[in-house]
Amino acid sequence: MPLKEKIVERVKSEAGEWPYLETLPDELHTLQFQRLYRENEDMYELFSYTSEERHLGFCAYFHQETEEYKVRVWIGLTEFCLLQFITASFETFQHHLQQYMEGAIHDLVVYNPDSMSYVTREMNITAWDYRALLPERLEGFELFITPEAPVRVLNGSYIVFDYSDFALKSNFIIYYNEFRCEFFGEARILNIPEMNYVFDSKSLPELEEKLKSHLTDRLQEIRRRSLAED
Repeated sequence: MPLKEKIVERVKSEAGEWPYLETLPDELHTLQFQRLYRENEDMYELFSYTSEERHLGFCAYFHQETEEYKVRVWIGLTEFCLLQFITASFETFQHHLQQYMEGAIHDLVVYNPDSMSYVTREMNITAWDYRALLPERLEGFELFITPEAPVRVLNGSYIVFDYSDFALKSNFIIYYNEFRCEFFGEARILNIPEMNYVFDSKSLPELEEKLKSHLTDRLQEIRRRSLAED
């Protein structure tokens, strides 16, 4: 659905001539800058820093539904908004970008252990000896995110590991949620999320047993269904 004319006019009026963009480096923590100024579904995208090779991205945009300026990031097939950038004010948005963008892109590219909460740190996820259980490739999927460097996303959740097939736009993720104190699994099949409760666990030893019993079968199922529906 195309953006409403009033939305495009507003963004072009506020950000059409944006001197701030002239101050931005062409590369930031290995991600490449691109001026966009284009419509994308219900978003008007302004600029991005991305790496296709590393499947990482940071994009500043205006969201038609909420009439707010926002930033979304993606790590592999996982995409989410960064809450510290959300604002209806263009001036405030620029201030937030000036204050937070470099750190946000750094943490997107380089694992920052300080981003992990005390509650999650107590689970000792980064010290988990996972290698015998999680090979670098399994059933055609690549171990894209490892437990050595969990990724903080939204609502108190961390990606513990991520097996992805980017060509198929499909993956399998184990999350840890610090509010529920629980591990759980989620798949993407042709980029459509699908929950699965087989892997719900309260501890790493419990998760290990469920991974031993079900991980290979789950990856085989994801691949089979992705190929069938493609």
